[in-house]
Amino acid sequence: MNHYATQKTISDAVDGGGLLIVAQWEAKPGEADKVAAILDRFLPEAQREEGVKLFLISRAKDNPAQFLFYELFRDEAAFKAHQDSAHFKSYIAGEALPLLAKRERTQYALL
Repeated sequence: MNHYATQKTISDAVDGGGLLIVAQWEAKPGEADKVAAILDRFLPEAQREEGVKLFLISRAKDNPAQFLFYELFRDEAAFKAHQDSAHFKSYIAGEALPLLAKRERTQYALL
């Protein structure tokens, strides 16, 4: 997952607020590398979405079955568009979710 190059600064991304989603995943035993490969294909697609201000995915150093998502959307409509996108439906709903033992998401408003 090395698709983090961006033309935006953090200040640019958070300007105007937005909807922040923090998600934590844990892959089922033996499935972590498959999940990572799916996310590697998914990430550049998600980062190109019009309503995405910042989209990062990381993998835990001490437990490679754990993944952390940090997603900043322009607004609720952009988040809905993300979930309705073809790449979300294919990579996340279709391929990755069945490989997970745990999935948690929390929504935040920027201060």
